[in-house]
Amino acid sequence: MNHAHLPRHFGTHRHHFGSHRGGHSFMSEVLGFAKKNIVMVVAMVAAAITCVIIPPDAEYLGYFDLKTLTCLFCVLAVVCALKNIRFFYILARRIVELFKNARLAVLALVYITFIGSMLIANDMALLTFLPLGYLALDVTGKKKYMAFTFIMQNIAANLGGMLTPFGNPQNLYLYTKYNIPTGEFMAIMAPPFIISIIIITICCIVFVKAEPLELAEERISLVPWRTAVYLLLFALSIAIVFRGIPYWIGLIVIPLALLFLDRKALGQVDYPLLLTFVFFFIFSGNMARIDAVRDVFSWLLEQNTLVVSALSCQLISNVPSAILLSQFTDNYAPLLVGVNIGGAGTLIASLASLITFREYAKHEPAKVGSYILKFSLFNFGMLALLLGAMLLIM
Repeated sequence: MNHAHLPRHFGTHRHHFGSHRGGHSFMSEVLGFAKKNIVMVVAMVAAAITCVIIPPDAEYLGYFDLKTLTCLFCVLAVVCALKNIRFFYILARRIVELFKNARLAVLALVYITFIGSMLIANDMALLTFLPLGYLALDVTGKKKYMAFTFIMQNIAANLGGMLTPFGNPQNLYLYTKYNIPTGEFMAIMAPPFIISIIIITICCIVFVKAEPLELAEERISLVPWRTAVYLLLFALSIAIVFRGIPYWIGLIVIPLALLFLDRKALGQVDYPLLLTFVFFFIFSGNMARIDAVRDVFSWLLEQNTLVVSALSCQLISNVPSAILLSQFTDNYAPLLVGVNIGGAGTLIASLASLITFREYAKHEPAKVGSYILKFSLFNFGMLALLLGAMLLIM
């Protein structure tokens, strides 16, 4: 036996094994990213298919709503910076500390998420406040309420964001596309918003007992000047959304400020969400140029815009529904209500629901089946009540 060859052969085998493992690792990362951003992947595939039917041309440039994309980027970037200094966590914790029983604490967590979704968008509200919900229930020995609390926080995030133009991504898009006056926008969304608050509050009172509750102490403080600067940047983002300041100013000022203050926040922006918008702009723009598709959607929306838009969310999610259906109708009031209340229902009706499911599965993998059952009961119940009420009102 020639032992001189052994190291060389061993090295060769090891090299192959390493490259094989590296390939495996890359593939698992790609699959992990795709799984985490399934809506973006579906949007990309849908856009690619329509590009075959309608080959790219000059009209494609008219598909993109740059103001919506800019507003979304600015709000998401500043929210990431505020989250990094634990601003929302500290605020939420102080509120929960005020309440000394499980029912009031769960109500507080749900209301924080509700209000948070109006200010920092539904996805961000959940990513910020779900971990606090888990922490509050875990350290106080009240994990039996976790599935219920997560489901209520999820519904609160989806429906709380409906009142403001920047609360839900689809709102920002429709508000900009139809140039809806702010007062009119809020007047359209006020009835389903108020009904949602009432139903959520009743659910929390009925399903959570007033058991004693105490949070362990934790010392966290904010850097005053940094907090003040981020809140000013947040105010600038909101002013852009409300058309008080041209959007290009935000696109210069906010990334520039964060480049020096918190470069990490720029990297944490939900770019897959922005890409989802880009792909759906292409998809819906192309769909609107196919005569048969235009005729079918126009006819369906003429029958009942509210019902069609709410039901389409159950199959393709609320953001894609808003972008697609807006190509076929000018009747924006029922469309706006439909794609907001349509966020309740199936797990894919809203991207926020997938975030909540992922967060719950991380903590309680053995109880995923019962979570989906409870989630479906509460969400479809909420959808039925809201849809019934809005059909009577509108």
